[in-house]
Amino acid sequence: MTDIFIHVYLDEDVDVLVATLLRSRGFEATTANQAEQLGKTDVEQLEYAVSQKAAILTHNRTDFEELARGYFEQGKLHYGIIISVRNPYQEIVQRLLTILNSTTADEMENQILYI
Repeated sequence: MTDIFIHVYLDEDVDVLVATLLRSRGFEATTANQAEQLGKTDVEQLEYAVSQKAAILTHNRTDFEELARGYFEQGKLHYGIIISVRNPYQEIVQRLLTILNSTTADEMENQILYI
């Protein structure tokens, strides 16, 4: 059985308040700091998210688009990449909630979304 709700993993560039607000609304959200992943490469960050069956939230568009392309070409599974413009954390949360309230974890697999 798969999870219905998307678990969000925030790479270290994303404000930790995003995770706090998501958790306060009942969603599972983990920061790189909580996961002891600070200082890891983008490849390692995505691998960690995959190991946790989590969608990764990042501000790093260029590198994560390339990683998504590599996963696609290799036929590898990821649980979603959400790329956010650097906006105030409240705005990021609002945009994320739109996705989290309308998309299942299964629907998020191998997707790249921009907020």
